[in-house]
Amino acid sequence: MTRRIAVLVNPTSGKGRGARLMQPVSDLLREGGLEPDVVVGRDGDEAFDRLRDRVAAGVDGVVAVGGDGLVNIALQVVGGTEVPLGIIPAGTGNDIARSLGLVPQDAPAAVRLVLAGQTRVIDLGRANGRWFGGVLGSGFDSMVNERANRMSWPSGRSRYNLAILAELRTFRPVPYVLELDGERVETEAMLVAVGNGPSYGGGMRVTPDARLDDGLLDVTVLGPISKPEFIRVFPTVYKGTHVSHRAVTVRRARRVTLSSEGVTAYADGERVAVLPVTCDAVPGALHVYT
Repeated sequence: MTRRIAVLVNPTSGKGRGARLMQPVSDLLREGGLEPDVVVGRDGDEAFDRLRDRVAAGVDGVVAVGGDGLVNIALQVVGGTEVPLGIIPAGTGNDIARSLGLVPQDAPAAVRLVLAGQTRVIDLGRANGRWFGGVLGSGFDSMVNERANRMSWPSGRSRYNLAILAELRTFRPVPYVLELDGERVETEAMLVAVGNGPSYGGGMRVTPDARLDDGLLDVTVLGPISKPEFIRVFPTVYKGTHVSHRAVTVRRARRVTLSSEGVTAYADGERVAVLPVTCDAVPGALHVYT
């Protein structure tokens, strides 16, 4: 029997790359003997509703053509099920795809993985009931996210970097209460990141040693540092070497609760909730084509 695949597409991702890939990806899947069913929504909520309906009607797999935000929508539908997910990276950051070893510029290679039909089981994080595949950030990084989302120029990583500089002018460390598998920790921090995967923001390896299949979440805490020191240390996050800095602490836990008044958490680049947020590592929650 022909396998039916729901193809979730964000046409606006990656400066329109999602739209440009929609037809070629569908054609490649069809040529490989699959039956693609393209799903597009006017916004994230509609995309979720339409994908949920397709999966409920019965599909053999889901393919997400877009960036981390679109993948996150797909996770809300297929997380905790046996419906496999394929990712065709077409966004700006593509951090979840990178953590799976996918090359963002090679869509045909990602399609071939779906056609091969082999899957791998990986963990997901769950924050206040919402699945995430990469990193949940709170504090400075989430405030940068909120600022960047309000900006219309520039695009891509440049907008994020500009938002970092703008936010840094007024940001102050905030008090946190962390619970790590029941252990209570009170601290001040610039940011606290909880990683199921290693990176966010287009390659910032904030939780560089996080693994997708160890049943644990990596927690990176950046304590108070001066603004000049922050600017000096910031570039090292792209290599993950920031974890050796004296102000950085890394822990691992199965359950992590973050509390800080007025701080918002983002996961996979999507707004989750104002803290407190409880994150759980859920082993084996996702089947992915790989």
